[in-house]
Amino acid sequence: MVELYWIPLGAGGQCVRRVGRVYAALHGSRRPLYHAALVVELDGARYAVELAPSPDGDHASRGVVATGAVGSRWLERIRLFRYELRSWRGGEIPDLGYAVGGPRQLAADPRRVLDCVANAPTPVWGRDELRTGEMWNSNSVIAYVLAASGLAADGLTPPGDGRAPGWRAGLAAAKSKECVTTASSATSSGNGSPATATTRSTG
Repeated sequence: MVELYWIPLGAGGQCVRRVGRVYAALHGSRRPLYHAALVVELDGARYAVELAPSPDGDHASRGVVATGAVGSRWLERIRLFRYELRSWRGGEIPDLGYAVGGPRQLAADPRRVLDCVANAPTPVWGRDELRTGEMWNSNSVIAYVLAASGLAADGLTPPGDGRAPGWRAGLAAAKSKECVTTASSATSSGNGSPATATTRSTG
């Protein structure tokens, strides 16, 4: 089972909400902005998949499979400017209760999806390092994971007239970076994803 959730940008967090408003103002849009997240069920276990700020170094407790820089690679050594990609077995997505329209069931292979999470690229958040024409963010990761796993993710859109900035960047990345399926994907370690228990870093 693979479920896609569309969470209003900034739900439950004043800081993120203000950032969303600034983004909308800079791009001249009043359409609601959304942050995408996944819940994947495989072999009786549920995995929370999302990109989030890195609160501390205890990666194993949150199923972190990769980290990346926010704004600039030079700033990644400062935790405030670091994000983490989670494939959290038995974990939670804090703002899931704010998701609009509830879960959207996707016809995707759960094992393949989790493998692609573990192999997702980690460009600098808020920059267009991959030259896709759009900045990289949390939506980019979800779009990459779904497209790289074989799903037609270009047809997935937020509810109503909402926007998901960064989605096109993930679709473009999936065309140029293959998702490698690992032979060890049938097993898991700790709270990590089935594909890997090692945290990748761009540092």
